[in-house]
Amino acid sequence: MTAFPTRRDAPFVPGETAMFFVDMQRIWCERGLDPAHAGQDFSYYHDRLDGLVVPNQRKLLEAARAAKVEVMHTIIESLTSHGRDRSLDHKLSDMHVPKGAPEGRVIPALEPLPDEIVLPKTSSGVFNSTNIDYVLRNLGIRYLVIAGVVTDQCVDMAVRDAADRGYMVTLIDDACATYSDERHRAAVKAFGGYCWVTDTATVLARFKEMAA
Repeated sequence: MTAFPTRRDAPFVPGETAMFFVDMQRIWCERGLDPAHAGQDFSYYHDRLDGLVVPNQRKLLEAARAAKVEVMHTIIESLTSHGRDRSLDHKLSDMHVPKGAPEGRVIPALEPLPDEIVLPKTSSGVFNSTNIDYVLRNLGIRYLVIAGVVTDQCVDMAVRDAADRGYMVTLIDDACATYSDERHRAAVKAFGGYCWVTDTATVLARFKEMAA
């Protein structure tokens, strides 16, 4: 690996960088699929996804692939059809995406290539209910670039847990969403000390430089 970074916005290193998408699944990203939100107004969230977050993530995905940056996803999905393997929190929250359920798939705009890694989880924290740390270290990844939903839950935990395990974390502000602007702003302010908070344009420029 390269020398120890001395600042949070240190340049990404080819071969040591991963673009990581959190929970960009049909059930959470397509209107009307999440049973927990039935009959509620989540127009802000879906408008932000459709108008900003998904278009930005699509650009990031294409740029990462062009730069040969490792592309990874995590999704909420049980290992069983009945979800007996779920965390206690997910059982109490009645959160269950059965193994292989169509609504649990990554959205078509971000469809993983056959050899891109998708890690199913049954907790808010991907580092708690998957072997992601083991996988990242096997891949030689030090720089983890994060985008996804929702900002103040699963994204928050990915950022904090990755930082605690020694990864250099970048959070792409305009490629994340939660259920209100106030919640999004408060979350980024709260966990911003664990990562470099930047925007899509900045990361795209870095990926383009890496691809050159």
